Amino acid sequence: MAIFNQKGGVGKTTTALNLAAALARDSTPTLLIDLDPQAHLTAIHGHALGEAHNSVFALYQDNRPLEELTVIWDGVGRLIPAHAELIKVDSLFGKGPAILNRLNTGLQALETSGGESDALIDCCPFLGVLSLNAIFASDRILVPISSDYLSMRGALQIEHTLKALEPVLKRRIERRYLLTRFDRRRKMSFDIQQRLSQQFGAELCETVISENVAIAEAPSVSLDIFTHSPTSRGAQDYLALMDELRTARFV
Repeated sequence: MAIFNQKGGVGKTTTALNLAAALARDSTPTLLIDLDPQAHLTAIHGHALGEAHNSVFALYQDNRPLEELTVIWDGVGRLIPAHAELIKVDSLFGKGPAILNRLNTGLQALETSGGESDALIDCCPFLGVLSLNAIFASDRILVPISSDYLSMRGALQIEHTLKALEPVLKRRIERRYLLTRFDRRRKMSFDIQQRLSQQFGAELCETVISENVAIAEAPSVSLDIFTHSPTSRGAQDYLALMDELRTARFV
């Protein structure tokens, strides 16, 4: 599953980490892939920061097997780290089919060798070779949307992008839209929820991720929400999200 939005600051990395952590607590081993040159997910792990040849960049530069790039993340699963060199992928390797399907090919090889069959891909916030790799490799996409009007407009852009890719993929990409940073004290949050419900119907998650101090604090101490504050509203929200997506057979 790709976690993607063409707008930054909407909770992609936070959602990737905490959804993986929720799945880990439910005995579902999950592979996290940091496909963002900003490497925020990798930075939260801390010990995964290193050389480009030990990151997912090596998949593109040397076609290195993903199994060789994984690192353990206690309480979460395994991580394939990112590196700033990923910013060069578009210019160095072009946009041919071999590059656009590189991640998909790598994941298929990993699963064949006995690796995880479930992966969450933290995408960069713009449409390019890396994001297309994630979309081409994924069965489904989760689109986090911060509860503000600009993010709502970004969600409509995402829908347009996904529809434009369907003739290329020869399939409709299953997706869910997730409201994040939901502040129940603001009328605007409920207004945006109503508008998105009218636009996306059942593809809008019933679960919302509340504005929560613990969620914001956890990355600063290199922890997921369950390790940092297991009784917080943020932890409850991500468990509810996992349950909803699992009921819908989305994870």
